Amino acid sequence: MKITEIISHVLQYDLEEELGYSQQYYAKRTAHLVEVRTDIGITGWGECFGGGGIAFANKTIVERVIQPMIVGMDPLDREVIWHKVYNLMRDHGQKGMPIQSMSGVDIALWDIAGKFLNQPVYKLLGGAFREQIPVYGYGMMLQRKANLAESFEHESARIKDAGFNAMKMKIGLSPEEDIKLVEAVRRGIGDDMRLMVDANHAYTAREAIPLGRAMQDLGVYWFEEPVAPEDKQGYRDLCEALDMTIAGGEAEFTRWGFRDLIENRCVDLLQPEVCALGGITEYQKVLALAHTHFVPVINHVWGSALAVGTNLHLLAALPDLPGAAHPVQPMLEYDTTPNLFRENLLKESLRINEQVKENNGSVALPQGPGLGIEPDPDFIKHYEVQ
Repeated sequence: MKITEIISHVLQYDLEEELGYSQQYYAKRTAHLVEVRTDIGITGWGECFGGGGIAFANKTIVERVIQPMIVGMDPLDREVIWHKVYNLMRDHGQKGMPIQSMSGVDIALWDIAGKFLNQPVYKLLGGAFREQIPVYGYGMMLQRKANLAESFEHESARIKDAGFNAMKMKIGLSPEEDIKLVEAVRRGIGDDMRLMVDANHAYTAREAIPLGRAMQDLGVYWFEEPVAPEDKQGYRDLCEALDMTIAGGEAEFTRWGFRDLIENRCVDLLQPEVCALGGITEYQKVLALAHTHFVPVINHVWGSALAVGTNLHLLAALPDLPGAAHPVQPMLEYDTTPNLFRENLLKESLRINEQVKENNGSVALPQGPGLGIEPDPDFIKHYEVQ
């Protein structure tokens, strides 16, 4: 079996309402899918992290940089391919877009392997530790409106009513405004529901520490990306100063990037993004490094149904840490804001929202070989942009 072609599909459409986080607002939804074709008719699918203009830059890297390196190679040689591509791109970026681009290709290779061997990806990873995966609803994104706190209160109540047992919200306007937003969400969901906040590295440690203390009083479970990903000491200062979980890692890449973050206990909870850090091949190494240092892992998930499906396999194969009769289970992050690429991309939907409502906040694993999901080519053709 040989790789014959790699195709990038950048999908995009206009949102009805502008959405944002602490760094920017955006009016378009973007997804970057990678299709790897072989000479025996098996096709694998993956996804690259990065929206907007980043997706178009990554499309060029996938098709004009990575594709010529690996066409003609055996797609089952995932380690060989990964290291060849990384070594040839190393002088031009050990982080960021080159690694995001490689991630989508690598995920597609795992999809091919599963299809070739007639096994789901979680079997290739060693088997499923769980048949049902808890899901937390991610919403309450920033918007430029006067009544944002009221909007957050109503949206959080809707997410709770949809069956989710935990949820995550955005912050990053200012410490004072952030507390108002968290208080509003607490009014919407009550005091007993697990709530996480994501600052998308809006603050310095000096600003984030008192903000974290205030959020502790509101029962916030974790404080995600409080400071810039480069500020390892700032992360460490937060871990030492606060009695709450500090989470991060979505903006880190490869085992070497995660090394200092993990070894220095800069986070209490690691959030690797498989569509960015180097794909499933590299995710496994980051996971081993995290568990070696007893740092729990709950994956960061952002993107289309391909990203969601990929993470279901990874979370199924994630060992309990530490092992116990009743261990804390990992959760699937699920974006509840409008996203056609999450709801309508696949020939057969993952039915996440329906399963959450039916199964007390959890979902089942995809069935079938590889990732067990297939994009609808007509849908891709309709939303693809060049």
